[in-house]
Amino acid sequence: MPSHYVEDISDLRITDAEEAGGKGANMGEMVAANLPVPPGFVLLRDCYLESMREGGVADELNAAHRAALSGDPAELAETCERMQALVWKAGVADEVRGRVLAAYRKLGSGAVVAVRSSATGEDGADASFAGMNATFTNISGEDELIEAVQRCWASLFSPRVVTYRASRKFTGDPAMAVVVQVMIASERSGVAFTADPSTGAEDRVVVEGAFGQGEVVVSGSVEPDTYIVAKDTREIVSTRLGNKSFKIVRGPDGNDLSVDLSAEQAQARVLSDDEVREIVELAMATERHNGCPQDTEWAIAEGKAWLVQARPITTLHHATMTTPESHDVVARGLPAAPGEAAGTVRVLLTPAEGGKLLDGEVLVAQMTNPDWLPTMRRASALVTDTGGMTCHAAIVARELGVPCIVGARTATTDLKDGMVVTVDGTHGRVLTGRVIAGGAQTTPVAQAPAAPVSEVTATKIYVNLAMPDSAERVAAADVDGVGLLRAEFILTDALRNRHPRDLIARGEQETLVDALAAAVGRIAAAFAPRPVVYRATDFRTNEFRGLQGGQAYEPVEHNPMIGYRGCYRYVKEPDVFALELRALARVREQNPNLHLMIPFVRTKWELEECLSLVDASPLGAQRGLHRWVMAEVPSVVHWLPEYVGMGIDGVSIGSNDLTQLILGVDRDSDICAELFDESDEAVLDAIGQIVSTARRMGITSSLCGQAPSSKPAFAENLVRMGITSVSVNPDAAGLARRTVAAAERRLLLEAALAGDGNRPR
Repeated sequence: MPSHYVEDISDLRITDAEEAGGKGANMGEMVAANLPVPPGFVLLRDCYLESMREGGVADELNAAHRAALSGDPAELAETCERMQALVWKAGVADEVRGRVLAAYRKLGSGAVVAVRSSATGEDGADASFAGMNATFTNISGEDELIEAVQRCWASLFSPRVVTYRASRKFTGDPAMAVVVQVMIASERSGVAFTADPSTGAEDRVVVEGAFGQGEVVVSGSVEPDTYIVAKDTREIVSTRLGNKSFKIVRGPDGNDLSVDLSAEQAQARVLSDDEVREIVELAMATERHNGCPQDTEWAIAEGKAWLVQARPITTLHHATMTTPESHDVVARGLPAAPGEAAGTVRVLLTPAEGGKLLDGEVLVAQMTNPDWLPTMRRASALVTDTGGMTCHAAIVARELGVPCIVGARTATTDLKDGMVVTVDGTHGRVLTGRVIAGGAQTTPVAQAPAAPVSEVTATKIYVNLAMPDSAERVAAADVDGVGLLRAEFILTDALRNRHPRDLIARGEQETLVDALAAAVGRIAAAFAPRPVVYRATDFRTNEFRGLQGGQAYEPVEHNPMIGYRGCYRYVKEPDVFALELRALARVREQNPNLHLMIPFVRTKWELEECLSLVDASPLGAQRGLHRWVMAEVPSVVHWLPEYVGMGIDGVSIGSNDLTQLILGVDRDSDICAELFDESDEAVLDAIGQIVSTARRMGITSSLCGQAPSSKPAFAENLVRMGITSVSVNPDAAGLARRTVAAAERRLLLEAALAGDGNRPR
């Protein structure tokens, strides 16, 4: 049992995110940066885990959740009700209750607090959860607090959260930390983005504000004021006053109270110029401290400005396209997600009407919340009456990659069902007719953050991909190819969540080959002639067991992370590996830019056996095939020269596994998280030896991971070593190229000043 369950916010850092969740960890970072943060504490996720264990529901709850992720959508609502009932049945463990109430009493007698969910995976750099899990304001008293905590835990299992988690391929058992903070009696509140989320411009700060509590801004219930400020001069370059029809305040009974505002109040300016600049300074401080663009929430009470939340911006888009003015503009609003899409209008008033929307239609609504997500996923574009650039509709549209306009005020009355329009999300306009061909959609690729002008680098910038859905969009960006095409998600989809041996036993293996070839072929075609490096399946036994029929074929391992996986598995199960090789051979007949990477290679003999399987397959007979290995196991440092002699001509360093095995620390362990450091000198030494061997023997070297974009010093180390390429997530490609370019320039300058003529590769 852990020694504690509760931490003061001031004691948390971003390294605690796995235990405290994104919100809790980010709040601790803000305190560390000496920013004005309301006092409070966090119930670590062990509070939830221990309460479910002690309540005797943990196993049943997790099993039901796994079934819900891949089960019949028609049964989702019933399954979620059952899971939420289990949470309430378990209650709060006695020791957890004692620790929580002790922390609450330290805030003052009867303190009024906000209680916010802080789920693992939430408010990270690659997923926003866009308000899906619960938040409760104006909570007072011990009983109310405990109930609010349980309601946060139960929100883990709402249909909209489970649907979102499935769509993002989050397959782990969920857990919930909870943030409790003194409630600021907000007179004015809002959000501040340190990059323009509608255009991707990084030289702007976007501030949105309304009267009362900030819920009206983030939910899109009112149209906030929008102030755009130049970062370098702090000049307010644009002010747009919104129609703030009501505000939410704490009522006499302690509950949220909605107060209608007069027409004059609704149009009043929320912030003075000086107050705008004060908010900008606070937001900029969070960006400097965290090293990446931030989405912050602020509140003003009794003349003091507070920061109540900060998180990385999950998506930034770089607007490049324009739309001609030759068509009538029938609606205008804020450009919340760029791109253009043509389609038929469908005006809906509630999420329950979602079935009326046909795939590819333009969804027009007063506002959206997480219940709209299934409908939004089928729309070609979104237009809402209310909301700002940080409301739910805007955030989700940017994640889905569809054009979006918010704050159009009268769109639901101006646009009629059946109208054919073009939504110009780049400029915030809805135009009559089809401005772009057919039902086409053009949406810029996500780049976070993206450079306005592309840099030229000697080091190739590749991307990591897992699914074909975004292949064309990502391929349109300034990237040099796919350095890591993960097979696991593609294979799961092709298998329809069934174990491959179950398909073989039923004689259905050709369906797997067909589906795998179609998915990989789409990606290879999108990037041609740029290289696409396919990493063969690297499921571990515990993951294979989770597939239908998997328990009949998979052993139970105590440590599957270093067990039956990767190269060794191909040698032992050549018939399954052969299906993968056949699919790749079929793709390469049309797209010879596709290449193969073997993961988790431990010994020379197993790689010899594996390569003989490749050579004997239709894939091995094709000309121009590059054979890569992943460098995840430290033994590759010794064996790489031998591997090259066997025909390997590329090596990709898997920094997570390599760090784990060199330092002897489970990369998924929150207990030992502070030990996991890919910048440790021992890890860097191994990377340096791998890159040096690759250079000496004339083969390609790469590294797949986010460190080259998020850690400039790490990127510079790689460039100095002479690495050939780095491969990062698509949304980090722009920053990775800029970081690498800066490192290359420093090396060139050093060489010029030294006068020795040396140049980096």
